Amino acid sequence: MTLPYVLTLVAARDATTLSRSVVEEARALVSGAEPVELSPGEAVDIPCPPLPDPVSGAFSGAEHTLPRIRERFSAQHVDVLLTRSRGRRKGLLVADMDSTIVQNETLDDLAARAGLGERVSAITARSMNGEIAFDRALRERVALLRGLDVSALDETWAETRLAPGARTLVATMRAHNATAALVSGGFTFFTERVAAACGFDSHHANRLLIEESRLTGAVEEPILDRAAKLDTLRALAAERRLQIGATLAVGDGANDLDMLSAAGLGIAFHAKPVVAAQARNRIDHADLRALLFAQGYRAADFRE
Repeated sequence: MTLPYVLTLVAARDATTLSRSVVEEARALVSGAEPVELSPGEAVDIPCPPLPDPVSGAFSGAEHTLPRIRERFSAQHVDVLLTRSRGRRKGLLVADMDSTIVQNETLDDLAARAGLGERVSAITARSMNGEIAFDRALRERVALLRGLDVSALDETWAETRLAPGARTLVATMRAHNATAALVSGGFTFFTERVAAACGFDSHHANRLLIEESRLTGAVEEPILDRAAKLDTLRALAAERRLQIGATLAVGDGANDLDMLSAAGLGIAFHAKPVVAAQARNRIDHADLRALLFAQGYRAADFRE
């Protein structure tokens, strides 16, 4: 009989190797079945049954033990994810861009070219932590860039770096008949280029307004904000005739929380504290390949 949950352990490849002792300890914590190796020294699946709630003692899903298990292995640079064993592979990926698919915060980098890096970064940090509304923060930051020459966009793009595993994530899911969409509160100038570099099927973002080769300090309305990210997830799922449970969303900021909560598998990726605290599944150490392991893909299934 198939066990209802799967506990997936993923080691950060640049920091550690997944040891047999860690795997066996995790297996004991969840009364798991024989581990299934996904990538030697990097990732394993451990099928597991429902476990008693550590507080009430009542039997319920294994997710009640997840924070304790995650905390146990965090110092060893091992991420712990929990999924249901049925329907693990998702038919739609919706990914945030900044600090997720790319390592940069492109708006902050753009502001640095106007000599406003620290000022804009402070607003970004407050927005990503949910302290101020995203649309207000975006308008405020873009207004500061009024008059900036559009050449700064190309200069910023030249220094933008894809996150490790980004191309592999998109290529592998698309090779297995999934649709991949980049959905960002950033700007189409960057999402268009990132989507092309990674192979996303579509990209959705905000459009900077430009006149005479200079930024006007405004963004085209309506703004793609937290609610719009959720709406896009739902619309793309409906377009593909997928149940919401067949979707995967990933992001790092407060404006990603609604889509992370709604998706069949929502994963906070190296997330801001407010997001990490609310997300059921999160990646704190490993790269974006971990999203594939969470769906049960083996390294041998990956596409580059």
